[in-house]
Amino acid sequence: MNPHYAGKTVVVTGGGTGLGRAMAQAFGLEGAHVCVIGRRREKLDETVESIQSSGGSAFASAADVRDAPAIQAVMSGVVERTGRLDVLINNAAGNFVCPSEELSPNGFKSVVDIVLLGTFNCTRFAFEALRAGKGSIVNIVAAYAWSGEPGAVHSASAKAGVLAMTRTLAAEWGRFGIRANAISPGPIHTEGTDANLWSVGNVEEEVRETVPLGRLGQPEDVARAAVWLCSDEAAWISGATLAVDGAQWLHGGTLDFRRAYDSIAAAAVREPG
Repeated sequence: MNPHYAGKTVVVTGGGTGLGRAMAQAFGLEGAHVCVIGRRREKLDETVESIQSSGGSAFASAADVRDAPAIQAVMSGVVERTGRLDVLINNAAGNFVCPSEELSPNGFKSVVDIVLLGTFNCTRFAFEALRAGKGSIVNIVAAYAWSGEPGAVHSASAKAGVLAMTRTLAAEWGRFGIRANAISPGPIHTEGTDANLWSVGNVEEEVRETVPLGRLGQPEDVARAAVWLCSDEAAWISGATLAVDGAQWLHGGTLDFRRAYDSIAAAAVREPG
């Protein structure tokens, strides 16, 4: 263990799987007390166990980021338990591929509420503790927040809002010593994307061709960036968006979810029976 974060408390939302789990594990290895938040208690417990088995300190709080009173209670509980809150990673997200003309208002709202409202709730109720410790916020966005993404108008709209929130808070809360930044991951191998996206036809090969560094990312790529961005080594960085994508954003940053969606639909039509 490298105790760069010894004695500090880090909260990671959406910490039960994927990028959230990888970031929680990385902060745990750096000596932080890590609290993971999410809706599925069993997944959160798996993350906690993985951190503790590596000698780290972690605990879980099951809550829906859309539920403001619940999140207020969680943040108060974190401070009561550890005495502080130094880093907030807003990673919780919801997304599904759907052509815009088929997307229902409820479908749009559900993603925006998780991504945008959830980020606000967590940030708002972490404020006092972050101010006390001159803490750091990292919000997970996506390149399609500025480029757009066919088949993901709900997620693109929500992430664009989070990007604007990040910049606004950096400008507004800098006076309190709080830094606010964003990380924009590129195409990443996770359990979910491996099952739902990269397994469709030759989508992975085509996407890889848009990445100048020639590969899809791993959760650890994003985790290492988050640990650095919240550290004292990045103490004068705020209001920035760090692309962790092998320079894929230079090709527009789109994954063209809709093309993958159409491929899945076409394959289903061809299935016999």
